[in-house]
Amino acid sequence: MRQMEFKMERPGLTKPGDVLHVKETKLPNSYFYTLEHAIGMSGNYPTIERLKSTEGTVTDIQETPRGFFVTVEFDE
Repeated sequence: MRQMEFKMERPGLTKPGDVLHVKETKLPNSYFYTLEHAIGMSGNYPTIERLKSTEGTVTDIQETPRGFFVTVEFDE
């Protein structure tokens, strides 16, 4: 299992247990991921840490002073 964190701007867009699809975007030297449909966005990951799965399950949502963070677990 692999866990990744995504930044979510508004509450209520997803909940723990939801299965979400992930869109991969390539940058010149890294990749970033977007939870469909624009629910949240990951940080940048180097090629060696590229995600192999296209969907994952929401395990946790945290509210912090910087916003909402969604933890998604992938089968890898």
